Amino acid sequence: MPPVLKAPLVVEFPFTRSLGPVQSAFLTGLRERVVLGVRTGDGRTLVPPVEYDPVTAAELRDLVEVAPTGTVTTWAWNHAPRRGQPLDTPFAWVLVRLDGADTALLHTLDAPGPDAVRTGMRVRVRWAAERHGAITDIACFEPYDGDPAEPAGHRGAFENPVTGIVAPARLDYTYSPGRAQSAYIDALSGRRTVGERCPSCRKVYVPPRGACPTCGVATSEQVEVGPRGTVTTFCIVNIKAKNLDIDVPYVYAHIALDGADLALHGRIAGIPYDQVRMGLRVEPVWTEGARYPDHYRPTGEPDADYDTYKELL
Repeated sequence: MPPVLKAPLVVEFPFTRSLGPVQSAFLTGLRERVVLGVRTGDGRTLVPPVEYDPVTAAELRDLVEVAPTGTVTTWAWNHAPRRGQPLDTPFAWVLVRLDGADTALLHTLDAPGPDAVRTGMRVRVRWAAERHGAITDIACFEPYDGDPAEPAGHRGAFENPVTGIVAPARLDYTYSPGRAQSAYIDALSGRRTVGERCPSCRKVYVPPRGACPTCGVATSEQVEVGPRGTVTTFCIVNIKAKNLDIDVPYVYAHIALDGADLALHGRIAGIPYDQVRMGLRVEPVWTEGARYPDHYRPTGEPDADYDTYKELL
């Protein structure tokens, strides 16, 4: 049996969102070194501001400036900052109630060590040298022993307001495919495709999961399938993915390999994208040193009859 594999994987994408009038004013204010909250019907000032009262659900639009100084209400020390965090040296996560606000803002505190942090300590905003209209325009908080700052009374009207933001999302993790998929990946290195048959319903699953999703019983009998197969469904991709050197448009398809009872997906090439169709017979194309097929191409065989793959749609 081949060794169980492990590999570091990264899922990363930019998340783009538009801003309503309240969030737009808040982030634009940070760009201009102004901290805005929103006032509720009962007179509370919420920072960061929200568009609806969390108690009454009433829409909120009454923006009010608060001070860039405040008080730590609670904190936690971060001994080992991670990639992408606001500071690259140990720091404290803090909730800060800014002067004039009734709620606390989560951010970081630059302090020499945990002994220098306490609930009730006074802090102030340290602004980023370059500001673009994001929460990172507050570089961090820093200890402060002066008088509370006096807001200028800004009401949230700015030129060139920020109307949208792009927030990068990233997940780093270690993936272990387990026994069944390790055997599947090992077979691919020999340009073979191997699934596992359920001992109950006798269906062959590719890629194997180690258990039958229909019967819920363990699978262990290996079955080689393919290499040819049938296109069951497909989509035409018109948007070029970052770091993927494939010209658009191209086709990604579900392919039922001969002998398999579950379709896998792969790219279709060697045929104009607008000639790909359900029932098209295809075969894998490997590149030198690859551990999986680069794409699938037509075999030249007649199209498969719909009844032979309709259960795999």
